Amino acid sequence: MELSVIIVSYNVRDYLKQALISLIEAVDGIGHEITVVDNKSTDGSQEMVEREFPSVRLIISGTNEGFSAACNKGIRASSGNYLLILNPDTVVSSDAPARALAFMHSHPEAGAAGARMTDGNGRFLPESKRGFPSPLTSLFRFAGLGRLFPKSALFNAYYLGEMPDDKICRADILTGAFMMIRREALEKAGLFDTSYFMYGEDIDLSWRIIKAGYFNYYLPDVQIIHFKGRSTMNDREGSIRHFYGAMKIFAARHLPCGWHLPVKAGVTLLEAFALAGLRVKRLIKK
Repeated sequence: MELSVIIVSYNVRDYLKQALISLIEAVDGIGHEITVVDNKSTDGSQEMVEREFPSVRLIISGTNEGFSAACNKGIRASSGNYLLILNPDTVVSSDAPARALAFMHSHPEAGAAGARMTDGNGRFLPESKRGFPSPLTSLFRFAGLGRLFPKSALFNAYYLGEMPDDKICRADILTGAFMMIRREALEKAGLFDTSYFMYGEDIDLSWRIIKAGYFNYYLPDVQIIHFKGRSTMNDREGSIRHFYGAMKIFAARHLPCGWHLPVKAGVTLLEAFALAGLRVKRLIKK
């Protein structure tokens, strides 16, 4: 088996259907298997997959166990030489999987490869390529300096601002919305860390792949549309807590010991501001 595609889905039936339609067309001619791991959706997603995509393996979780644990279920059930982790709120271009596979075949040092992502309006998504989120890099990002100096290697290191969007480059961090992984690299790096419920798990795995001796690449000719955040729209507060919680976990796992406490304090403060802002918006709407 050449390629195993794994999609973790939660209450995004219509987006999932759209993703599967584009994916099935794109992998035609490639030896593949597609697995959807459903985190106990209540919107008819499971029935839709069973009814309209009988060739897709469906794994149904007994509870919403988060992205990492669900994704690991799909990985354990897979057999491909390469794995493609794909979000359900995506549309892949017809040649995206083939182009990514061709690159992986010709670059044995590549542990993983990511795509050029645009949103539903065609805007480039800068998280397509990211640098290691060091304390200084993250500070510049949250302070807005990356937006002021988008091409700066210093102030926009978080999004590799000095690297053109239309050029192949090595990237410390790839996004789990489209992440093609060499199986042997994954075996050395380990599966997704289930400490991350949502957010951060792709950052953590990307960095572990590098530590395992491989490189991650951003591929601008591998293109997808990513509609972003559809599974979290109904629980914005929970989403915020998971987002900042993931930062704390990553800091504890990968930053030098002296940085743990100041980073945790800073992230906790940012989380408090984000939650306060959300609550103010709710009050205004009332």
